[in-house]
Amino acid sequence: MGDPNVLEMVQEEERRVSREADYIFEMNEQSLSSRETSFLIKEEPTFQKDKQSKDSIFFRDGIRQIDFVLSYVDDVKKEAELKAERRKEFEQNLRKTGLELEIEDKMNSEDGRTYFVKIHAPWEVLVTYAEVLGIKMPIKESDIPQPENIPFRFLLGPLKLARNVKHPHPEYFTAQFTRHRQELFLIDDQSSFFPSSARNRIVYYILSRCPFGIEDGKKRFGIERLLTSHTYSSAYPLHDGQYWKPSEPPNPVNERYILFQNWARFSYFYKEQPLDLIRNYYGEKIGMYFVFLGFYTEMLFLAAVVGLTCFIYGLLSMQSNTSSTEICDPQIGGQIIMCPLCDVTCDYWRLNSTCLASKISHLFDNESTVFFAIFMGIWVTLFLEFWKQRQARLEYEWDLVDFEEEQQQLQLRPEFEAMCKQRKMNPVTKEMEPYMPLYSRIPWYFLSGATVTLWMSLVIACMVAVIVYRLSVFATFSSFMESEASLKHVKSFLTPQLTTALTGSCLNFIVILILNFFYEKISAWITKMEIPRTYQEYESSLTLKMFMFQFVNFYSSCFYVAFFKGKFVGYPGKYTYLFNVWRSEECDPGGCLVELTTQLTIIMTGKQIFGNIKEAIYPLVLNWWRRRKARTNCEKLYSRWEQDHDLETFGSLGLFYEYLETVIQFGFVTLFVASFPLAPLLALLNNIIEIRVDAWKLTTQYRRPVAAKAHSIGVWQDILYGMAVISVATNAFIVAFTSDMIPRLVYYYAYSRNASEPLKGYINNSLSTFLIADIPDHTAPVEKRDFTTCRYRDYRYPPDHDQKYFHNMQFWHVLAAKMTFIIVMEHIVFLVKFLLAWMIPDVPKDVLERIKREKLMTIKILHDFELKKLKENLIVGSNEFAKEVMIQENKAQLAKSTI
Repeated sequence: MGDPNVLEMVQEEERRVSREADYIFEMNEQSLSSRETSFLIKEEPTFQKDKQSKDSIFFRDGIRQIDFVLSYVDDVKKEAELKAERRKEFEQNLRKTGLELEIEDKMNSEDGRTYFVKIHAPWEVLVTYAEVLGIKMPIKESDIPQPENIPFRFLLGPLKLARNVKHPHPEYFTAQFTRHRQELFLIDDQSSFFPSSARNRIVYYILSRCPFGIEDGKKRFGIERLLTSHTYSSAYPLHDGQYWKPSEPPNPVNERYILFQNWARFSYFYKEQPLDLIRNYYGEKIGMYFVFLGFYTEMLFLAAVVGLTCFIYGLLSMQSNTSSTEICDPQIGGQIIMCPLCDVTCDYWRLNSTCLASKISHLFDNESTVFFAIFMGIWVTLFLEFWKQRQARLEYEWDLVDFEEEQQQLQLRPEFEAMCKQRKMNPVTKEMEPYMPLYSRIPWYFLSGATVTLWMSLVIACMVAVIVYRLSVFATFSSFMESEASLKHVKSFLTPQLTTALTGSCLNFIVILILNFFYEKISAWITKMEIPRTYQEYESSLTLKMFMFQFVNFYSSCFYVAFFKGKFVGYPGKYTYLFNVWRSEECDPGGCLVELTTQLTIIMTGKQIFGNIKEAIYPLVLNWWRRRKARTNCEKLYSRWEQDHDLETFGSLGLFYEYLETVIQFGFVTLFVASFPLAPLLALLNNIIEIRVDAWKLTTQYRRPVAAKAHSIGVWQDILYGMAVISVATNAFIVAFTSDMIPRLVYYYAYSRNASEPLKGYINNSLSTFLIADIPDHTAPVEKRDFTTCRYRDYRYPPDHDQKYFHNMQFWHVLAAKMTFIIVMEHIVFLVKFLLAWMIPDVPKDVLERIKREKLMTIKILHDFELKKLKENLIVGSNEFAKEVMIQENKAQLAKSTI
């Protein structure tokens, strides 16, 4: 047997280790217990106004940074106890995840009724969830040189920002963060290693999954459900500081101030955007929107220059235009008596009364129209293909190459969980999830479809009502504008057609805004009634409804003027009637292009001006009113979290409406651009303002949105591709059927008898003759005239022909030429589009090389790190083995000596 002294020594050592383990365990238990139950203890107010800064973004200790803020107000209703219990459970569970909370009592708030829960994510929480979310962090500074030989770089100097603003951080090789490899990453300072956008994204991830109790046998979780039930009134990350001044120590660098100085000021409208800084501060999803808007604006510059050139060409050639010269000539247009444009109240009129309208028409309907329509078909292809490349480059620069769909977009909506009565196993996660069978949703889908159809029908009905308005007031305008004066060679500035078009377009724009306002509310309601499963499904469903409605709402009147007005009029004596009451509208002798241009100008310009004013004024007024109501106790601090609390909420659908506005504008630029070459210029000017308005309101008037990832513009890209294809057809039809280009070309090559001036006599050729005696008595003007014939716009046989008033051969020649032009133009543009799409790679060659280089370097760095760690473990292991051998030998020697 061994010496009892040795056994006693061993037992004593075991007891000592056991006591130390028990002590450590007890201390951990006490620490966890204190964190979990601290919310039960009423904290003593430590508010001291003279010792705290209102711009501080730290806890009271001045060390722990505030990553998120929750707010709530005491509720005196019957659910007050339930809400308090939910908050208590929720905050307790947040502490269990490792988050640190600090509660500001309502007595310290400006309004005296709002509690603020400040949340800080310590280092251990950040590294844990950075690994869960797969956040990429720098491991080595990039050795890939940046391209410097940019063509005409010296010309772009005034447009450039300072390098420290444009690229606030160096380029790095990155890898997905792993807490077990922390030594691999470039961690200089733990407090600033994760940017604030990544910190608030991590905290929101925890908040969206934290449970707050079990109700009706189901586990309830997520901040969104608590916000929906008004348990909390708001949840938001903090801005870095004031936008009008830099931060003071110990606060970190105020990126909000830098963004305001270099991005959100209108005096910087000509400068490039600090895209990396936007991404660092607001996250990739918002950054992607501003990259797209900026790229779209840059591409519009080329289209605007070409469109303006075409307009200037029309302006310079206006005086030499044969058609308008003949119309304005008193000996030609002044001698042509036109048939009445409406029944009974409209009189005969002379063609030269539309002199000004014919000149204006030439500005947009000239030889450059066809060129510009083809150019825009190619431009839209180049825009979309180059955007693919820009997007691919951005995916590399912003570490989105291996991006997976953002988890918060795939999270179940609280409304879906609340309505679900059944549960089903998820085949991927193997967990039971709420499930709603299809038959439960079908009634809501039918209601949704019926509602959308009803509102689209309402848009069509309103458009018809505007048409009826124009038909009704046209006679009124004609009665005092086309009186005896028009038969005495008096040329009027405002013709009945132009006056009716202006007032009708303004009325139509007002109707569009009214319908749009109500439909936005209804579409959001019916989308909720469909009970989408995830936020992504909700946004996709709402996108489809809103785009379909706005497409019909904004473009229906333009489609009517471009493709229907004046096409089914008939002829004197046999006109077509709307509802057998109102005679169908006729186009001006120069065509309907002027009216289409008027319609586009009013709707497009009005929408852009109204949208920018609304975006700027609406949040400004709301914030002013909210601050006015909140600031009742001026002696209180009015802290950083209270200042942000009084700002407007950007919301999860904030970007949705921005994209929708841009896509609708894209439709105006592409679908009808053949009739209005200045549309790209108007869009360019609007977007220059739009970028700064969006930047200003996001930086100054809205709470900071939760950062989210996105590697593309999503479903909007598919919508743009669809509109690009449709635009080729619409512009071909506009040139063929709305403009007067094809009839002039047919006359030029087939019917002109003047070799020196081929278009001379075209106006007379394009007008048919009608015998006044053949006009029915119930449609003839009240006043009788001495004229025997009048003229109207069509290609029909004269009254003395065997087939009088039937279409003549020139009509069929013109129709064949129009159809041939449409087919040829579409095939040419589509062929060029497909060739360009094939020639331009989706991912630029240099980006592919950079991606391969970074992957190679990342693998090498990881390999070297693991190899080094393995060697260190082997050395440590061998040392431990040697130490263990020595201990055993010493024990053996001790045993021998005792024996």
